[in-house]
Amino acid sequence: MVCAVGPSGRSSVDMNTRVLEYLRCPECGGALNLAEETAGPEVESGELGCGGCGRRYPVVRGIPRLLPDELTLEKLRTASAFGWEWQEFDSLHDDPETYHQQFLDWVHPIEPGFFRGKVVLDGGCGMGRFAAAAAEFGARDVLAIDLSDAVEAAHRNTRHLPNVHVIQADIYRLPFARPVDFAFSIGVLHHLPDPEGGFRSLVTHLKPGGSVFAWVYGRENNGWIVHLVNPMRERIFSRLPRKALYALSLAATVMLHPVLKLLYLPANRFPSERLLSKLLPYNGYLGWLAQFGFRHNHHVIFDHLVAPTAFYITRDEFRAWFGKASLSEPRISWRNQNSWRGWAVLEHADSRA
Repeated sequence: MVCAVGPSGRSSVDMNTRVLEYLRCPECGGALNLAEETAGPEVESGELGCGGCGRRYPVVRGIPRLLPDELTLEKLRTASAFGWEWQEFDSLHDDPETYHQQFLDWVHPIEPGFFRGKVVLDGGCGMGRFAAAAAEFGARDVLAIDLSDAVEAAHRNTRHLPNVHVIQADIYRLPFARPVDFAFSIGVLHHLPDPEGGFRSLVTHLKPGGSVFAWVYGRENNGWIVHLVNPMRERIFSRLPRKALYALSLAATVMLHPVLKLLYLPANRFPSERLLSKLLPYNGYLGWLAQFGFRHNHHVIFDHLVAPTAFYITRDEFRAWFGKASLSEPRISWRNQNSWRGWAVLEHADSRA
């Protein structure tokens, strides 16, 4: 065991053993025990052993690696793509407040006070920006999972927060022994081989009265992406070497960014330009994108092209997910006229999918 202590005297890098109260074996559901030689409040490397099936799971660089025995080729390709992406784009803004505001935009109408004292599950944490926001809003603990090597970036970005626990795990086989108060997944479910199955998995880990939030690509108003960009992404872009795609998306950003700043930004910021905003194509989304810097927008373009799998989901289909999981009537809203947000409550213990 290695315990890293920062200048303040507070441990700030390794796995906090408090997370063990939440964990179980993803294969059999058995209790996990930390090897005696690594016992202590903070663990950089070690091993978790299952008392049921005997499986062993490593703790590497402070991150429990609770991966299933086998992963499909589609999952591996997706994990590889996003693992590379989030380690390359591990920081998009200098000001943490920008991440807070982005998070609140995605999870609208949820407010910061909602998180206080809650145990929160981030289903697909990427580089950890939203797990950090939930923790800074007062969550008791945030369980931030990702299948990919993005957990390395997430751990670096949240290591200063003792209430964030980054875990490498499969969303379909979540390794948790205790239910959570709130689960969310932003921009992840539509990249899964079975998006609704990933959503159901989150719901099964809610306590009665807990709630789930999801944000997914919408099918409506995205016809040009579905019929033009998506086939090219599947057949060409997602298969390119990562550095080649990085360069290609950089070139696309060089062309798009001035248009965003010169046309879309003033059209959406100044009342005198409102007529122009109605005439600009795809304004709901590009007008939102125009407020951000070059690095952020380069990442967004790369993100749209790198994924091996992407589904575009209709409002009716999205609403049906909540109904089939026996959740309360969801609050569904249209975000940037190209995606859907949904939030609902689990009212009874026996209603979990």
